[in-house]
Amino acid sequence: MPAWADLVQTLAKVKPSIVGVGTVLPTRNPALIFFGTGFVVGDGLTVVTNVHVLPPILDGAEKERLAIISGSRLHPDVREARLVARDVEHDIALLRLSGAPLPALTLGDSDTVREGASMAFTGLPLGMVLGFNPATHRAIVAAITPYVSPAYSSRQLNAKAIRRLTRPFDVFQLDAIAYPGNSGSPMYDPETGIVYGVLNSVFVQESKENLLKQPSGITFIIPGNYIRALLAQPTPP
Repeated sequence: MPAWADLVQTLAKVKPSIVGVGTVLPTRNPALIFFGTGFVVGDGLTVVTNVHVLPPILDGAEKERLAIISGSRLHPDVREARLVARDVEHDIALLRLSGAPLPALTLGDSDTVREGASMAFTGLPLGMVLGFNPATHRAIVAAITPYVSPAYSSRQLNAKAIRRLTRPFDVFQLDAIAYPGNSGSPMYDPETGIVYGVLNSVFVQESKENLLKQPSGITFIIPGNYIRALLAQPTPP
C-alpha cells in the first residue's frame, strides 16, 4: 500500500474535527467571519486554536460573539464559543462550545516526536478568501529548534524578544509552507491521526524571522504537550 493511502484514510477521521474560528456579528455582512483554524479535542466540546487567531476585542454593543464553523461547505454548522483558557507564552487558546459534541482528535506525547518523522497538517489557508475548505499538507519534521534565535547585535533586540530569550522552548520546524489562516491547524501522524502540535504562522516568525523582509514560508509547530498542560488546568464548565 502506498504511503499516501494511509493519509487518505486518516483524513476521513481528521477533517470532521477541523473548525474555522472567528466571530459572528449580526449587523455585519457577512455576519460570520473566520480568521484561522481550530480543532476539537477531549469531550468534543473543546476547541484548540492560537491566541493570536482570536480578536483582541469583541464589539459587545453590537453583540459580536466568538464562533466556530464546522461541518462542510454545503452544510455548515455555526456555533457560538467562549474562551475558557489561554497560554499567551505558547500562543494556545481553548474555546468551549455548547450543543452536541463534535468528533474529537487525540493528543499524543510531543516529547516522542523526532526529526525526520512524517507529519501532516490540515487547516483553512487564507481563511475567508478560500472559504470553509480544509486543505491538507504533508511534511517531515525538518528540525527541532528553539523558537527564538539569539540576536547578533543589540539593535536586533526589542522588549518582546528579550522576554522570549529568558524563557526559551523548542518548536517543530516543518518542510512545508503554511499560510495565514492555517494558524491553529493540528499537526498529526498521517497514519494514526494522533495530534502532536498546533501550527503557528505568526507567533514564531516574529521571533525567528523578524529580520527577513520576506518570510521564508517555513512552518513552525508549537508542541502539543503545552496543549495537554493547558487542558489539565481547571476551567469553567
